[in-house]
Amino acid sequence: MKKLCLLVCLTLGFTTSVTAEGDPEAGKAKSAVCAACHGPDGNSMIDINPKIAGQHQNYLVKQLTEFRLASSTGGEEGRNNAVMNGMAAPLSDQDIADLAAYFSSQEATPGSTPENFVEPGEALYRGGDAERGVTACIACHGPSGNGMQLAGFPDISGQHAAYTTAQLKAFRAGERHNDMNGMMRDVASKLTDEDIEILANYIAGLH
Repeated sequence: MKKLCLLVCLTLGFTTSVTAEGDPEAGKAKSAVCAACHGPDGNSMIDINPKIAGQHQNYLVKQLTEFRLASSTGGEEGRNNAVMNGMAAPLSDQDIADLAAYFSSQEATPGSTPENFVEPGEALYRGGDAERGVTACIACHGPSGNGMQLAGFPDISGQHAAYTTAQLKAFRAGERHNDMNGMMRDVASKLTDEDIEILANYIAGLH
C-alpha cells in the first residue's frame, strides 16, 4: 500500500485535527482573500497556483491545517509554503472547515492535454513502470484522476501542469513532506524530469 500513489498536489492523508462542520455560504464570505491566487470559485487562472474548485473537502481541510501548522513551527512540521503559511496562520478550525466546504462545492474547469503527451501519459499514469518501481497513478487517483475522498487521495483531474510539475519535484526533493507515510516522496523519487513533464501534461486533461 505504501507505493500506491503518484500525485497531488496536492498531499495525502485523511485525518486532521479540524472537526468543525463547514458551512459553504460562510466559506464564500471568507474566501475573498483566496481569490487573488485561486480565483473567486477556486479555478485559478495562474498556472503555478492550484485549482481547488471541486477538491475533496477533507483534503482541503488537511492542507489548510498543515499550512497553519507550518506557520507555527517554522516549517518543521506540516506543509511549508511562504505564502500559504501566512494565509493560514490566522484561520480558526471553523474558518478552515467553512472554506473547504465552499471550494469543494464549486465546479472545476476542465483542462487539456497536448496531443504528444496523450499516449506516453496514459501509459505511465495507468501502467506505471515496473522495471523502475514506479507505481501507476491510477491506483490511488482513479482512471479520471478524481482520487478517493474517504482515503484522502486528492482529485488531480484538470490540474494545471505547472503546479503538478512543481509539486512532484518538491516531493522528489523532499521539500514537501506532509504526504502520508512518505508515499508520494517514495514514488516521486523514481521519476525523471521527463516523466514529470509527461504526467503533469496528461493529468491536465483528465476529467
